[in-house]
This record gives sequence, C-alpha cells and structure tokens, in this order.
Amino acid sequence: MGAASPPEALNRLFSPEPGFAEVCRARHIVMTLGGRFSLELGIDVDLDEHEIDRWALGATLVGDPSPVAVSFRTYRVLESAGIRTLEHVRGCDRSELTRLLREGGYARNANNTGSRLLALAHDVDTRFAGKLAPLGEEVASPPELEQALSTLPGWSARTVGTFLRELRGVWPGAEVALDLCVARTARHVALPSNLRGLSAVAAAAHLDRRDLEVGLVRLALTHKLTGCPGGEECPLVVFDPDQLVHF
Repeated sequence: MGAASPPEALNRLFSPEPGFAEVCRARHIVMTLGGRFSLELGIDVDLDEHEIDRWALGATLVGDPSPVAVSFRTYRVLESAGIRTLEHVRGCDRSELTRLLREGGYARNANNTGSRLLALAHDVDTRFAGKLAPLGEEVASPPELEQALSTLPGWSARTVGTFLRELRGVWPGAEVALDLCVARTARHVALPSNLRGLSAVAAAAHLDRRDLEVGLVRLALTHKLTGCPGGEECPLVVFDPDQLVHF
C-alpha cells in the first residue's frame, strides 16, 4: 500500500479522529446540561418554515441579557396567549404584551422589552412581509446573512448567533464560524475549538452538532471558567465511562 498523498496526509494531521475521552465528555455535557434551546421550547426548525419563525421569536428572548430561564418562561407565557411568532407580536396590544412579559419574569423592564419586540415585529413586517424564514433561502452567504440579521432592531451579535447556531444544516448561510463563547468553552473542556473538529466529535458521539454547540453555551452560562483547571478535571464534565461506552 502506497504512502498517503500530501493532501491526505495534511488532512489527517489537522483533523485527527476524536478520542474516546472527547466523545465521552461531549455526550456527558449534552446529557447533563441539555442541547438545543429550540427543542426545549417545543420548536423543531427542521420541520418547516413556520417552526423557523417560531424560533425567531424564541431566539429573540433567549438572546436577551435576561437569564435563559426567564426567556423560556416568557416564551411559554406568550405561546399560551397565542403569540407564537413575531408576526403575532405585531398584532398584540402594547399593554397586553407588557402584562404577559411581566408574567414571564420581566418585572422591571417589561415596558422596554415590549417596545423592542413591537419594533422588531414591525421591522420584520416591513422588510420581510412578516416572516424571517424565507430569508434563509434568499441569502446563502454566511457573512451576508449575519449582516442582514444584525440590522434587526434589538438583535445583538449574541441574538444572531443564538438564532443561526440552531439552523445549521437547515439554512446554507447558517454555517457560520463558532462564536467566541463556544470556542472558549470548548477549549476549557479540551474539545476542538473549531467547527470542523467539534462536528467530528459530535458525529463520533452520535450527537447532533447543534446540541453539542448549545451544550457548550449552557456550560458557559452555568459554570465560571476562570479558576477551574478545565479539561478532564473540570467538575462539570466528570463522567462515568461505563455509562457512556455503549451508544
């Protein structure tokens, strides 16, 4: 058998097969902390465009500086009131929207959050006929898509990242680079800090790569990385290998 050609050799050098410990840590993170935020909200973006528009509202709340638990609770309160997308927000009475936000946990800034949601809903209606889902088919370039979303009222870089991260494999333009939070947390637990390497670990662990990405976000939200030794010594990724061998 001949020697590997230079391209093949380089590919092997820079893309090593995931190790057993990496695979176990990845599975442990997702099994312990959870995966995609959208699925936890009962949203399946792989299903259809309506679900993507539901996630646009969910991501708006999750990307807010408020605690994720408040965002989840608020989304469920809105959903129970029949407000499932930004298009529904646009038709909502301001005082009623404020009341629902307070019920969800926005005790101090319900008025401001309500104003931002209404401004966002109006902008999406004006620019995109009320629905964001078609944008993913129209804009296939990740930088252009990020730019288009970043101009939405109230959508910070964190919100854009939250939204696109869970649309990998659904929108061509969602194949953006790992954000700094995910890359830093991946390094902390000795996982690859680039999209290709992290995707390989997810595949070896039989995980959806989006679940692993969001699992790392959850880890960053629940664990102070500073002062922790990281890697296999990080207390949040300690696992029992015997429970994770068979998958």
